[in-house]
Order: sequence, then C-alpha cells, then structure tokens
Amino acid sequence: MNAINKPEKQALARTVLELDVNNHAGVMSHVVGLFSRRAYNVEGILCMPVGDGVSSRIWLMVGEDIRLDQMVKQVEKLEDVLAVRRHGAEHQVFERLEEFFR
Repeated sequence: MNAINKPEKQALARTVLELDVNNHAGVMSHVVGLFSRRAYNVEGILCMPVGDGVSSRIWLMVGEDIRLDQMVKQVEKLEDVLAVRRHGAEHQVFERLEEFFR
C-alpha cells in the first residue's frame, strides 16, 4: 500500500484517571497489570505520595474507547484502590509535563 491508499488512523480522545490508592509495594503493579492483561494502552503514568505517605495518588492517561467504563469498574474493585475520578485530557497534571518535555 502506498501513502495515498493507506487508511488514516483516527486519534482516540484521551482521558485522565485519578486514583487514590494505599501506598505500599505492589499497588502500582496491580493497577497497571489490570490494564496490561486487557491489552489497554496507558499513555502516561504519574504517581506521588499524598500527605503522610499512607496513600498515594496515581494519574493515568488513557485512550477513550468503549472499554473504558468497564476498565474503571475493574480498577474500583482492586483492594488497594480507594477512589477513582475521571478527567478530560486537558487535566493540568499532564499538560504541565507535556510543556516540560517539548
């Protein structure tokens, strides 16, 4: 196929998931493993401890597709996940990082 006949890929809209989790070894592995096992691409990850370090906040930038609602439900079922919030792709945590790496 040449460039003229190639079907163009449409860019998926992005969503930022903000997770509050218990802060201990293995939590990040459980969260991203859930996405990995379902072949769901994670485009960005940021994790920071919150307050006294008992909990952490994880931000995941993911593509918006028909499986996302089900993925959120599965993440909410993980033992160490305390809360999940969805934001648009313009969430400032990734906006600032993108500016930094340009």
